[in-house]
Amino acid sequence: MDMGIARVAAPLHLACSARPTGGSLGVGAARSRTGRQSGWGRRCGPSRPPNSVPDPRARHHDPGLEIGDAVDGRSVNGGAAKPHPQAAPRMRRAAAAVEDQGWELLRESVVHYCGSPVGTIAACDPDDPTPLNYDQVFIRDFVPSGIAFLLKGEYGIVRNFILHTLQLQSWEKTMDCHSPGQGLMPASFKVRVIPLDGDDDVTEEVLDPDFGEAAIGRVAPVDSGLWWIILLRAYGKCSGDLSVQERIDVQTGIKMILKLCLTDGFDMFPTLLVTDGSCMIDRRMGIHGHPLEIQALFYSSLLCAREMLTPEDGSDDLIRALNNRLIALSFHIREYYWLDKRKLNEIYRYKTEEYSYDAVNKFNIYPDQIPSWLVEWIPPKGGYFIGNLQPAHMDFRFFSLGNLWSIVSSLATGHQSHAILDLIEAKWSDLVAEMPMKICYPALEDEEWKFITGSDPKNTPWSYHNGGSWPTLLWQLTVACIKMNRPEIAERAVEVSERRIARDKWPEYYDTKRARFIGKQSRLFQTWSIAGFLVAKLLLETPDKSRILCNNEDEEILNALSLMADGSSPRRRRRKQAPKNYIV
Repeated sequence: MDMGIARVAAPLHLACSARPTGGSLGVGAARSRTGRQSGWGRRCGPSRPPNSVPDPRARHHDPGLEIGDAVDGRSVNGGAAKPHPQAAPRMRRAAAAVEDQGWELLRESVVHYCGSPVGTIAACDPDDPTPLNYDQVFIRDFVPSGIAFLLKGEYGIVRNFILHTLQLQSWEKTMDCHSPGQGLMPASFKVRVIPLDGDDDVTEEVLDPDFGEAAIGRVAPVDSGLWWIILLRAYGKCSGDLSVQERIDVQTGIKMILKLCLTDGFDMFPTLLVTDGSCMIDRRMGIHGHPLEIQALFYSSLLCAREMLTPEDGSDDLIRALNNRLIALSFHIREYYWLDKRKLNEIYRYKTEEYSYDAVNKFNIYPDQIPSWLVEWIPPKGGYFIGNLQPAHMDFRFFSLGNLWSIVSSLATGHQSHAILDLIEAKWSDLVAEMPMKICYPALEDEEWKFITGSDPKNTPWSYHNGGSWPTLLWQLTVACIKMNRPEIAERAVEVSERRIARDKWPEYYDTKRARFIGKQSRLFQTWSIAGFLVAKLLLETPDKSRILCNNEDEEILNALSLMADGSSPRRRRRKQAPKNYIV
């Protein structure tokens, strides 16, 4: 399939060009970590590695935050905490100190390639002797960093990131003599300094991508290309520079991602079929099949891509397939993934082994699958999208990113969006507690943990991806709350985070049911924890800027869904004329 970008043979890295590509960099002074301007030439003299990390302890102070003694912004008796009048200025100064430290750390995490900023390193802990791949630039991790820079008016680093990762898209990577589909975006890349022509005194910088062939579990990143499209649209909306998305190579890159995702397979469902570990939860956690997070990002990226695609010959079939998938995916998720008290009672009374087009229990779900925790946990007001749906299986866990991005992308209806936020408020002590926000709830425990995770020692109950709390989710929560005109929820979560995240050295995640402890293997000075906090603060100050990330509900999709809903009702089916079918 020739998409207009040549597939490149080994060696698997991209060397910098002999001269700059142009454009304003916009990140600080755009200097290397040695303190002097990086050279533009292909041949460079000996220097320290471009991404070596300075010791933040030499410059960063601990703000020593003690913003009130209330828990979760509440007093002991449950009412709103009322700080002493003289405490307000001190609290504002402490909050400003946290933001200042965050921006300083974020700028120090910037990675340069041939003198230009191209991303941010995943984690920047000087005391970590084994960084593994945390010293690389991850596409999904960079998104909050990129949004932070966009909101600050510093567009150059995002533009460079978009174009350089696009160049890496066409690289051919293999595992056991097998290559993934064309259009796959890398999970991460690293800037390496290597000797040129065998001369140790003359070096060049190269970009070395990882498509999952070196990752733990060797899983390809399905979400990388979806996040790339979302960030590309945000760049154009925030900067006003539409020339990037209109470039031929960028248009080709968008189409390659779409064709990879829209390729026909054996699956009967409009949801994207993926393996375990293909998204933010990148270890075995029982989310293989059709996890909600991927579907929400898939839906969002389809809307973003449709908005950016330029009309040209030969693209009609792609646009038609995109529109059909949007309608089918929207109906499928809203109809079958939604769970509230009423729907749970319906599942509780399901009949099984139904064989017909009119079956109510279409996926043959057995009522005995309803877990005991859910019966007591589901609130009378509120609901959410379940984590996964497959034949004879519903994953009833609450996954934060999938639900929040369903609000942002308008995959959820207005009613469903408010219900998700209602549930977060009702279950605040479970989902937020002492640090926003649980990646999923509840954790897998006991024999279930052993069977589903393979006894993964990193995913023990209430740790890491198994019910751990991830501060980076704060920015998605903020966008969702602002979109639904309920910013007070995000403000409360930011206040909770502000009390300890800087004092705890910006961890990657927190452990225990209430997020009381820093994660047992958590990296410190985690860049997307820093960026997520900064984006949340910036958006609460200027909520109208959240539009660069939100998708509005599409009228054409609404009309089609209305006809499909009418067609699925028994009364409508009894009529002689069949409803128009929008699914191809």
